[in-house]
Amino acid sequence: MTLTIATHQVAPTKTIYELESGCPHPLGATPKTDGVNFSIFAEHAQSVELLLFEYDNDPWPTQVIRLNPRTNKTFHYWHVFVRGLKPGAYYAYRVDGPRDLHGSGHRFNKNKVLIDPYAKGNTNTLWQRIDALGSKDNVATSMRSVVIDISDYDWEGDRPINRPMSETIIYEVHVGGFTRSLSSGSKNPGTFSAIIEKIPYLQDLGITAVELLPIFDFDEKNVVREVNGSQLRDYWGYNPHSYFAPEGSYCVFPDAGNQIREFRDMVKALHKAGIEVILDVVFNHTDEGNHEGPIINFKGLMNSIFYHLVPFDKQYYMDYSGCGNTVNCNHPMVEKLILDCLEFWVKEMHVDGFRFDEGSILSRGQDGVPMAHPPVVWHIETSETLADTKIIAEAWDAAGLYQIGYFPGYRWAEWNGRFRDDIRRFVKGDPGMVGAVAWRMSGSADLYEARGHLPINSINFITCHDGFTLNDLVSYNHKHNEANGEDNRDGINDNLSWNCGVEGETDNPEIDAFRKQQIKNFTAILLLSQGVPMFVAGDEVRRTQKGNNNAYCQDNEISWFDWNLLEKNSEIFRFFKLMINFRKCYCHSTLHRRDFFTGEVNERGLADISWHGCRLFSSGWHDPHARVIAFTLGGFEGAADIHIMLNMYWESLEFEIPPIEGRRWYTAIDTAQPSPMDIVEKGQETLVPGNVYLVKDRSVVVLISK
Repeated sequence: MTLTIATHQVAPTKTIYELESGCPHPLGATPKTDGVNFSIFAEHAQSVELLLFEYDNDPWPTQVIRLNPRTNKTFHYWHVFVRGLKPGAYYAYRVDGPRDLHGSGHRFNKNKVLIDPYAKGNTNTLWQRIDALGSKDNVATSMRSVVIDISDYDWEGDRPINRPMSETIIYEVHVGGFTRSLSSGSKNPGTFSAIIEKIPYLQDLGITAVELLPIFDFDEKNVVREVNGSQLRDYWGYNPHSYFAPEGSYCVFPDAGNQIREFRDMVKALHKAGIEVILDVVFNHTDEGNHEGPIINFKGLMNSIFYHLVPFDKQYYMDYSGCGNTVNCNHPMVEKLILDCLEFWVKEMHVDGFRFDEGSILSRGQDGVPMAHPPVVWHIETSETLADTKIIAEAWDAAGLYQIGYFPGYRWAEWNGRFRDDIRRFVKGDPGMVGAVAWRMSGSADLYEARGHLPINSINFITCHDGFTLNDLVSYNHKHNEANGEDNRDGINDNLSWNCGVEGETDNPEIDAFRKQQIKNFTAILLLSQGVPMFVAGDEVRRTQKGNNNAYCQDNEISWFDWNLLEKNSEIFRFFKLMINFRKCYCHSTLHRRDFFTGEVNERGLADISWHGCRLFSSGWHDPHARVIAFTLGGFEGAADIHIMLNMYWESLEFEIPPIEGRRWYTAIDTAQPSPMDIVEKGQETLVPGNVYLVKDRSVVVLISK
């Protein structure tokens, strides 16, 4: 069955452009000196029309170009060269072909105007999502892509930073929420430009990389539901529809080409400050949703190729992502799009790395079954263009595939969910966790070493955008997601959290002080562990979401960074800042080794790592009741020796301290002490008398040798 429409409305125009056959490569809209080449991939399409618009709010095209399959088609690429067309022009497509939902899964629909999957920018000025559903023609309310000249930019010599993974400290941040609060004082809140304004803050904090929640174009107008008269929208942005285009709502001037320029300005400024840019990318699903979702681009061009469809009834989508559809990542043309996309963001946008949301979907074959050697994963691994970029997988998906420790590839780092869970249990006081804590803090060799991986394959985190903030982790026993309008059914139930005695906010000074101490415990453990630490923006100032552990739709104060907290919780900010400095200090390089421990002994007789409990060399790893652990890191090549003691018991305990030849121990960190003695500036450490240290209940102590 083929859908057609009787007539197409065309707006009056001053220019009718001359046409040539064009080239199949590269895909997308490519400006030349004398015009623009357009190319799209649409296997099974029977007709393709290119629509040109003069302005972003033109309801009708100024010219409709019907492509001739004899002269404007090479294999499954449809192409045309429009002579005289300039960057800044708007365009879209109509694509017709078979509509066989049950058998082949084709969803061609000439009534739905499609944006270009390879577009470098789009406009949603007239966009009405509802019109992308059903059979109604939606040309007057469709999105349009923009022709952008990406060569017209002065990078001022900028290059990706290529900082070693072992020296990286990642700060996960939402571009909009970081500065949308009035408290941010930003000139252009919620934009890439506002990130530039906050660079001095990021430098002061000391992080080395920002990991930006999705910045690929998504439908920020999409109303998820209405709650108490307020419209909830897609806030996080984990529903992309265009993989080459920056999100327009994050721009000061979101029109013809500015998206690219404003994003580049931010990257260039961050690089000048020594801060890398990692993008959270979503190749596991798109905004087109399930069989009831809108037709935006992929459904109307190559639905049967781009998505996993239910084999016995292809009108439906396999949902390994939990978001309605699943991208068929290992089909050759989809794999090409993913590689083209990543290489574009590295070559043209100078991005330093990528974190792959639900990355395990990348390992699923075209039949949905996990593959031992998934082509797209290995092509990302081996691409010379991506060779120096950081690649990080969320090594699980919503259909139960869990690949922590065995995600395909060599250099892929993984979000270490085991680190998060084991450390949460330990700090809240669960017994018998010390063996697991030892593995996590020493780089998770139990997960990675046997496969030839390294500590840098482990991205260690306690919190991220998804779940409780660090403040809420020590303030709530239960999620409180009522504001999401799903009767508190959404979000995970088992948060491994502890409210320290009172649910939610409290004016009890003792409980508040205890929560601060627990936050410091988590922070210290994270930054003392081998691997790559990551934390979410706002944890350093006790940002709260009022117990909401799934704030995906909360584009408001629930999710926004409250900059007033920087003064209110300056003690916590100071601890984070100095803890980061402690890890980064050249004389503490033993905290971020590239390799696993081997038992090597330094000139003072200390092994690279040795394990203890309250008594030396008595670790209690297998004690089901143990809540304490200690270990010593022997320094090499001028690095200091470091002795770390963790007491998550509810009483103070005496810990023996190992002797060191020719040196003495000094206290650098003690989370039970009031600020500023909880962590001291370099050179202000205090001498430890004797060979025993009283570690107070639920605290972390760090000694260094001098």
